[in-house]
Amino acid sequence: MSKDLNIVIVEDEVLIAEYIKDILNEEGYENVYATYSVDKALSAIETYTPKIVLLDININGKDSGIELAKQISEGIKVIYLTAQNDMATIEKALATNPEAYLTKPIKNADLLASIHLTSLKLKPKSVVVKDGYDSFKLNYDQILYINSDRNYIDIYTKDKKITIRSTLDSFLSELDASIFKKVHRSYIVNTDKITKVSSAAVF
Repeated sequence: MSKDLNIVIVEDEVLIAEYIKDILNEEGYENVYATYSVDKALSAIETYTPKIVLLDININGKDSGIELAKQISEGIKVIYLTAQNDMATIEKALATNPEAYLTKPIKNADLLASIHLTSLKLKPKSVVVKDGYDSFKLNYDQILYINSDRNYIDIYTKDKKITIRSTLDSFLSELDASIFKKVHRSYIVNTDKITKVSSAAVF
């Protein structure tokens, strides 16, 4: 799993913010930034363009974090941090579709699990394929394997073969490396589709 995504912590208790930052840094997340007020949060988000925001629900007053979450761009995932566990607050928070809801004191395992699961949702699940003048989206799950023929590659799905002008390595760089593997100089396979591996072949 990639750990180079930007993360912004919005938390008015500096010690808690730094504690969370230290946990994430130790786990290998290097692009972690902290801000301590609502006023500076939006500018920090604009500056650092995070994929994930860890947001205190009561950053500067009751439910102020929830109101801030409504202003955050749709593509950014929000994980709430809170000392509140009353149902009214929880329902208001859940209405903004957060990825997780962590109660203080923050537990290391809960924090890392939430970041990990959110990161998985951020990973692309398709690739854009150019076919002549047309471009279309091909879901990873549709691809069985890819075969190279010099400057062209054949993408095999369950139903058809798609031929495009590209090198195998160039196309591989656009795919999720945890799913697609180069098993031969001329072949990439979708590892989710492998049914059998022998000493001489991949099925």
